[in-house]
Amino acid sequence: MGWLNGLRRQNGKEQEEAQEEHWDVFTEVRKAHMEWERAHLMFDEAVGQDQIDYAIFILEAAERKYQIHLKHAKRIGLNRDRL
Repeated sequence: MGWLNGLRRQNGKEQEEAQEEHWDVFTEVRKAHMEWERAHLMFDEAVGQDQIDYAIFILEAAERKYQIHLKHAKRIGLNRDRL
């Protein structure tokens, strides 16, 4: 039975690590979403061609970052209900 208990502890540790990874990915998705929302606000408040160009650059970068994090979450099977 000693090996069985060791196997259970190992499986428990793997599940704990997977849960921690899911939580980390979830927080990164949330941060990227908030950054994307801030970029939208910056664009809405931009005045003048230079500010508009800069806001567009920031918005496009934030959108891409958000997409990358969403793809990663999907790849690992992250579901908000599972957290």
